[in-house]
Parts: sequence; structure tokens; C-alpha cells
Amino acid sequence: MRLVKPKKFLGQHFLRDLKIAQDIADTVDACPDLPVLEVGPGMGVLTQFLIPKNRPLKVVELDFESVAYLREHFPSLEENIIEDDFLKMHLDRLFGGQPFVLTGNYPYNISSQIFFKMLEFKELIPCCTGMIQKEVAERMAAAPGSKTYGILSVLMQAWYRVEYLFTVHEHVFNPPPKVKSAVIRMTRNDTKELGCNEQLFKQVVKTTFNQRRKTLRNSIKPILGKDSPLLADELFNKRPEQLSVEQFVELTNRVEAELKAAGSEGGC
Repeated sequence: MRLVKPKKFLGQHFLRDLKIAQDIADTVDACPDLPVLEVGPGMGVLTQFLIPKNRPLKVVELDFESVAYLREHFPSLEENIIEDDFLKMHLDRLFGGQPFVLTGNYPYNISSQIFFKMLEFKELIPCCTGMIQKEVAERMAAAPGSKTYGILSVLMQAWYRVEYLFTVHEHVFNPPPKVKSAVIRMTRNDTKELGCNEQLFKQVVKTTFNQRRKTLRNSIKPILGKDSPLLADELFNKRPEQLSVEQFVELTNRVEAELKAAGSEGGC
């Protein structure tokens, strides 16, 4: 069977460097003994190095051409090749409810969506590794105060320890992407509960970073209202990139208390 032609609309850039593929596959060893789910295997450049690890392995691929290629070249995986859209899958059904490692050379056009879905199933995914755009990797690993620290940084670091492992240059792909790539590893931290309303936490983080050049006093008004007495607090002189995850948790609790107080007053 001939090689699969990369499809731009699927964000496909096939890795050609086998040494890098081996290094990426080896990142799953940080979470030994767990099953592995590979997203977007394409022609199996990572798959070929995951199979010898002798761990339960499933691969999910949306491209029908790639699926046909995988079935021909990796017959031992036949029952574990899933032709589906990862973003629409029920991950709790994959390995009978057992935790697993998520890995892959992730499609650039949906990498952030993949990680947001991972957060929904964080209790099932103690470890996630793989290759994404360098810019996205830098955002995920960024520390407070950095220009790249943002929504993805806070939401991921609330639950995972993010490691930027190494950079991958454009020339090792077919076709070469217009940006550099990076390999990351995320392992669950010790957080079991955030200590605040998780939905409100996400809302506060997204609302403030969507106007990141403004101080919290101005950016959070859509949630609190412009006349909230809480806005007089010194904390609101800061910009969102200055706050750690813990400070966002504290901010969320204060916002929730203010909203409840305002609601009680309104009901009197």
C-alpha cells in the first residue's frame, strides 16, 4: 500500500525522524504499567515504538486512509485500531474504566481541545505526553508573570505538573509545518479538589485572561458588576498573569462569596 498523503484539513504533519519518534514513545515510561491510548497515529511512526513496550495499546485515528494503512502494517493491532474522532469519544469506556496514558503526535489544529477534553477525564488520565506546537507547549508550561502564561497554563497546572521536554524542528516532518514543535509530559499533581467552585474558577480564569491587558478590577466586571465593593480590594490592582493557580482559587472563592451576598441582599 502506498504512503498516506498528509491532509491539511486534519492538521496532519507526519514525523519522519525515527530517533525523535522513539524519544516521544519513551515519554510514556514515566507512568509504567498503564494502558496507552495514542491519538492520531497516522502511519504509525510512534506506534511502532509503543508496541514493543508490551502494554495494552489502542490507537484512535479519524483519517480513513491512515486507518487502512495501520491495519495493513500493524495486523497485531487490528482489534485496537479505533476509527473515530477523539473529541467525541467516551474515554471512560476505553479500557474498562481503567486509568491510561494519553500520547500522540497531536494534530495542531485541535491540540488545545484535546487537552481540555483530557481535563474532563483527569481522574482516568494520570499521565499525558506527546508532541504539539511549540507555542502551545510554552503556554502550558509557563509560570506566573510570563507573557505566555494564560488560560491554558492555569487550567492545566491546576491539575497537572507540566514539563517541557524538548523542541522539534520543522524539517523532520512531511510536510514541514510553519512552526516549531515541542514534546511535553503532564503528570497529575496531588490536587484532589481545587477548593473552590470549579465552573466559576474556569469562568474567572477565562474572563480575566480574555482582557489580559486590563487589571482584574476592569476585566472581572462582567462577573461581579461594576459597583461591587469587592473591586476596591488591592488584589484587583493586579493583572491576571500575575496570579498563581492558588491565587485564582482564592479569587474564585471571594467572587463566589460576593455573588452569594449580593444575591441574598437582592432577595430581601
